Amino acid sequence: MTLALVTGASSGIGLELARIARADGHEVIAVANEPAIHQAASDLGAEAIQADLATTDGIQAVLTQVAGREVDLLMLNAGTGLGHGFLDQDPDAIDHVVMTNILGVLRLAHPLGRRMRDRGQGRILITGSIAGFMPGTYQAIYNASKAFLNNFALGWNEELKGTGVTVTCLMPGLTDTAFFERAGLLDTHFGQMKNKDDPAIVARSGYDALLAGRAQMTPGLRNKAQATLAEILPAGLVAKAHRQMAKPEDE
Repeated sequence: MTLALVTGASSGIGLELARIARADGHEVIAVANEPAIHQAASDLGAEAIQADLATTDGIQAVLTQVAGREVDLLMLNAGTGLGHGFLDQDPDAIDHVVMTNILGVLRLAHPLGRRMRDRGQGRILITGSIAGFMPGTYQAIYNASKAFLNNFALGWNEELKGTGVTVTCLMPGLTDTAFFERAGLLDTHFGQMKNKDDPAIVARSGYDALLAGRAQMTPGLRNKAQATLAEILPAGLVAKAHRQMAKPEDE
């Protein structure tokens, strides 16, 4: 049986990716940094790893459990956000976003990606975001981290041409998950919007693109339009628009 490793799998897009992979006949290792991962994995018939991917110990816990098994589908979805102005954010929280969203991806992608390349096959999905195209006023650290992932995934995919390994960047927009509560964004227009995307639909789009070996996937016409506008409009104008969407009500 082929093996899929999914990070950030206790809820939201990650849980849906793990659910799709199990339904598709894969053995699944589901990773998250909260106790809920155990029940989520049990419900799916998957293995659970509770690990904080911002830490060396968390990364090692994942690599140890994978051990000698080969990962066929690597879905690096774990991520966290942080709202409010940069100077008002807790420095430890800033570090955690950067370590989770960037280093947590790189520290798993490198060893597991090498093993895929060595055997000449594998599919990798990295969850970026259309936020990576936008200067993130009141969400500057998060948007910058997603800009890194978008850029990294597309560049790495090109490096791997001809190796049998592909990297797909999933770039969703606003999705109905616990992200906004965890990031302290419930008092913003972003957090209060009612028409967010369904994580199951987003995950299906990403999974299908992963299997097809596509370089990128932005699900939904609205998200595609927002990403395109963010790239062609002046950066200052995009930053001002983002300010209106992410500024806390009390600021």
